[in-house]
Amino acid sequence: MNARVHLLISGEVQGVFFRANTRRAANELGVKGWVRNLPNGMVEVVAEGRKPTLDRLIEYCRKGPDGAGVENIEIKWEEFKNEFRGFDVRF
Repeated sequence: MNARVHLLISGEVQGVFFRANTRRAANELGVKGWVRNLPNGMVEVVAEGRKPTLDRLIEYCRKGPDGAGVENIEIKWEEFKNEFRGFDVRF
């Protein structure tokens, strides 16, 4: 079953290669979508793929890369749109 998830990740998540490592994890899992830093210090992720695979990406985002300190992750499941070709870092 394909799904779409929208994540807002807070804590020490900028300046620790969170975006690059999330992109790497998503590509390894075959997840499509994007990740970006927000002006308020959070990281935002929109991803599409099979639900179990998205669950694995969420688990990665709960921890993040070495140096990250994830305090909270807001998870919102959305309707699958099949709009992405790959997984990108947005600026």
